[in-house]
Amino acid sequence: MLNTYFRVIVGFMVLLTVFLTYYVSVNWLWFGVFIGVNMIQSAFTKWCLLEVILTKLGVKS
Repeated sequence: MLNTYFRVIVGFMVLLTVFLTYYVSVNWLWFGVFIGVNMIQSAFTKWCLLEVILTKLGVKS
């Protein structure tokens, strides 16, 4: 269940980045860069802040 929530939230954040970049400012691309770097970092370290937050909120893995 944790993977499902994780994928939905990350997917929503990527789409939000596209929307904000198109309608508000090109500077919102930095939010997308942050998301991508965080996902790459979590692949190597096996640690992700979103996963910690979801676990503390009671989402079962």
